[in-house]
Amino acid sequence: MKVSTILDHIDSGYMALPKFQRGYVWNRDQVRRLMDSLYRRHPVGSLLVWATAAEDVNHRGEQDLAPGVVRLLLDGQQRVTSLYGIIRGEPPAFFDGNDRTFTGLYFHLGHEEFRFYQPTHMQDDPLWINVSELMQGGHDGLGEQYTRLAQVPEFAAKIGEFSGRLNQILGIRDIELHVEEVTGPDKTIDVVVDIFNRVNSGGTKLSHGDLALAKICGSWPEGRERMQSTLERWRESGYDFNLDWLLRNVNAIVTGEARFVHLHDQPTEAIQDGLERTERCVDNALNLIDGRLGLDHDRVLFGQYALPVMCRYIDRRGGHMEDVTERDRLLYWYFQSAMWGRFSGSTETILNQDFEAIQDTDGAIERLLEQLRLWHGSLRVETAHFRGWSLGARFYPVLYALTRVGDARDWGTGLALKSSLLGRMNALEVHHIFPKAMLYRNDFSKSQVNAIANFCFLTKDTNLQIRDRRPAEYFPEVEARHPGALASQWIPMDADLWQTENYLEFLEERQRLLAQATNALLGELLHDGATEHAAETAPIAVVSAPQPESVPGGIADAEEEAILMDLNDWVQGHGLPEGNLGFELSHPDTGDPLAILDLAWPNGLQDSYSQPVALLLGEEPKTLQIANDHGFRHFTSPDAFKRYTEAEVLTVADEGEAVAAGG
Repeated sequence: MKVSTILDHIDSGYMALPKFQRGYVWNRDQVRRLMDSLYRRHPVGSLLVWATAAEDVNHRGEQDLAPGVVRLLLDGQQRVTSLYGIIRGEPPAFFDGNDRTFTGLYFHLGHEEFRFYQPTHMQDDPLWINVSELMQGGHDGLGEQYTRLAQVPEFAAKIGEFSGRLNQILGIRDIELHVEEVTGPDKTIDVVVDIFNRVNSGGTKLSHGDLALAKICGSWPEGRERMQSTLERWRESGYDFNLDWLLRNVNAIVTGEARFVHLHDQPTEAIQDGLERTERCVDNALNLIDGRLGLDHDRVLFGQYALPVMCRYIDRRGGHMEDVTERDRLLYWYFQSAMWGRFSGSTETILNQDFEAIQDTDGAIERLLEQLRLWHGSLRVETAHFRGWSLGARFYPVLYALTRVGDARDWGTGLALKSSLLGRMNALEVHHIFPKAMLYRNDFSKSQVNAIANFCFLTKDTNLQIRDRRPAEYFPEVEARHPGALASQWIPMDADLWQTENYLEFLEERQRLLAQATNALLGELLHDGATEHAAETAPIAVVSAPQPESVPGGIADAEEEAILMDLNDWVQGHGLPEGNLGFELSHPDTGDPLAILDLAWPNGLQDSYSQPVALLLGEEPKTLQIANDHGFRHFTSPDAFKRYTEAEVLTVADEGEAVAAGG
C-alpha cells in the first residue's frame, strides 16, 4: 500500500490506532533516520494491521471511523505517525505525544541530508528546503523551487540534479509499504492483543509491563490513562514511578505473583479493583517510609522493589496496620532489604519467595526476616559498609534517613533537620564537609573526595555560607554558635581529624559513628530484637579495610569538574535545564548503581523531546558502553556536545519562540 494511501485512510477513518497502543515515543534522530532511509529507498519494514468491523473498535482520538471494516495499526505506529506529521504538516487525529518531534524537517539539496531547522545554520543557504512545505505543495511547489534556484547563477547549471532530488523526496509518498492483515471472525480483542504482544516482544520495543498493559487495555481501554493519572499524583508528591513499577504492585495485590504474564488472564473488574487497592497500599507504604524513616522523595527511596511485598502484606492485613511494633518491624525488613540490595539480582524470583512468605499473615514478618538472614547473613551494619561513594551508593539514603529521623541539626541555624520541620527535600542540599576542590588539590582520588562519609545535609543558606571553607576553619565557629550541632551530624570531635592531612582518618571515624547510629535506628525498629544491633561497631584500620565494589565513571579532578560546570553554565545560558553533575545511572529494575556519568540530562535537554544525553570526559570504554546501552547519547568533549546542542536542540527553542511571536 502506498504511503499516500495509508495517510488518506487515516483521514477518512479507514485506518486508526487501537486504544491499547501506547503513545508516540520517537525522537528526532529516529524521524530523521526514517526519512533518510525512505529517500534512499532502503527498506523500513512492513506494517501490521487488524481488519475488523468499525462498531467493535476502541480507538485512540476523537475522529469518526468509516463504516464497515477499519484497519487498526498493530505494528508501525511510530513510522506512520512520523510520515503523517511530515507529509501533512500536522499530527494525525489519534496522536498522543510531542508533535515538535517531526516539525521543521529540512533537506539540503547539495549534501542530501535531513536536518531539523536551525536559523543560524540554514537561513543564508537556499539549498535548504522545508520538507513539509514541499510535500504539501506537491508538483506545483516544484516549479517554485526551480524558479528560486534558477535565480542563483551558481545553482542554475545544477537544476537538473536538484530536480531529481526534489522528486526523490516527493516520491516518498508513492513508496509501497507491505501491509499484513490480521482478520477473521476468530480474531477477538484478546487474540489480537496476544498477536500484538508477540510481534512487540522481540528486541526492546516494549517492556514486559507495556505488553501486560496492552492486554489490560484490550478489555479496559481507559486503563492506561487511569494509571497515568495515578503516577502523576505520586509524581506531584516527589515520587517518580513508571508504569512497569505500578503494574508490578497491581500484580502483587491481584495475583500474588511477580511475572506480568499472570495479569494477562485477569478480568477487567479484578484489575480495576486491584488498582484501587494498590493506590491505597502504596500511599500507606510511602507514608510509613516517609513518616518513620524520612525518605520523602524518589532520589532517596531505595529498594523500590520491596514495596510490592509491603503492599501485598498491607493489603492482606486489610489495608492498614494499627500496631506500632508490626509497622516498625515491616519497616525494618524494608530498610534491610534496601541496604543490602535484596532485589538487585533475580528480581522476580526473590519477589515470589517473599510473596510466598507472607501468604499467611500470621508470623509473616518473622518469615521475611528469616529469609533475609538466610540470604544475606548478618543484618548488622559495620564501619566498612559506609565506605561507598557517590550520591547513588546504597548507603546514601541511609545517611539521609539518619538525618531526617534523628537529632541532626543545621550548622547555620542550629535547627533540627527533621522532615516534620523542614518539609520536602528541596529545602536541603548535600554538603561536602571537606571541600572537593581542596581535596583534589591534595591528590585525593574521586572515590575519596565523594565518599559518603564526606557528605552531610544542610539548608541551602547554610551551604552557601560555608561554601569551600576548610573544616578546621568553620567547625570551631559552628560549635561555638550551636554547641552539639557537629556531633548531631556524626562529626568526630577530635580536632586533629579536622585537618586536611588527616582526611582519611576523619572518614574512618565518621563511618564508625554512622554505622553505630544506623544500628541504633535498626534496633529501635526491631523492638524485641535490639541486641542484634546494640553492640559497639569496632573501627577497622584504613590500610586493611575492604574497598567497596567499584562503579565506573565519575569526575576525575577539580580541573575536570570546572570544565563540566562551565558547560553547565553554557547550557543554562541558552535557557535549557541544568544538568546533573556526577549523575548516578542505575539499573531500571533493581536500582543498582551501574555507572557515574560526569554530566547528564536523563530526560534530555528538552523533556519529552530529546533522548537522554551525557558528557563523559576521559572515561573508559566500559562507561561509554553502559551509557549507550541505557539510551544515553554521549559526548566525550565539550565542543562536540555544544555542536549537538546547537544543531539538534536549540533549533526547537528558536522554532518555539518564532511560533509564540507569530513567526
